[in-house]
Amino acid sequence: MLVLTGSSGRIDPGRCDLLSAHGMTAMSIRWFGGPGQPPGICEVPLETFVSALDLLAGTGVSRLAVLGVSKGAEAALMLACVEPRVEAAIALSPSSVVWANVGPGLDGVTEPYRSSWMWQGQPLPFASYPAEWPAEGPPTSFRAFYERGLAAAPPEAAIPLERTRAEVMLVSGGDDQMWPSLRFAEALAERRHVHIVSHPSAGHRPRFPGESPAQQSPSYLYGGSPHADAALGAAAWPHILTMLST
Repeated sequence: MLVLTGSSGRIDPGRCDLLSAHGMTAMSIRWFGGPGQPPGICEVPLETFVSALDLLAGTGVSRLAVLGVSKGAEAALMLACVEPRVEAAIALSPSSVVWANVGPGLDGVTEPYRSSWMWQGQPLPFASYPAEWPAEGPPTSFRAFYERGLAAAPPEAAIPLERTRAEVMLVSGGDDQMWPSLRFAEALAERRHVHIVSHPSAGHRPRFPGESPAQQSPSYLYGGSPHADAALGAAAWPHILTMLST
């Protein structure tokens, strides 16, 4: 299991330990902000994740899977679309489209907007952000901001989920205040059969059994509550274990 965090860019050893305790080989990587990597989520090569899968494959595992949250979920779904070795993709609080960059690329330039991802040397089509950023907060909700961006997104920015052979699970909270991940999940389900697990009161950061509640942020609103976020993770967890054991 390749484990991808969101726009924090951090490595997630805790989630890897949880998966390992259930018999999985799990690895989390830094995919931007490290040596030789873009300082932001800007034209990040999907080959970064392919190289990680190569390392996992070298351990002798029988199947390759990827689990990502938020921007990591966006990457996980795109990886499943281009890498046929991925047999299972689990996207927590996913997007249904490729978004513009968050921060600068290797050149240190943030604007004009470019794609978050590249594949085989070519930037992927993407949805741009609205001209006006949220004025409320902090803490700030970006949900309406992304809804406006989605309304103007070009069709080619959609994640082409119909191209993957992987089994796909989407985990979304109805009270996600970072972006409308349940709406995104429903849009992805229109492209391909997927398994959606949702909770109407959960937010952007579902927590699996054994994981501590996510810390509150002074800068961003994520929605949900510790109880609802844990309930969403608990509802998804047995399906994930079943999915990865078959």
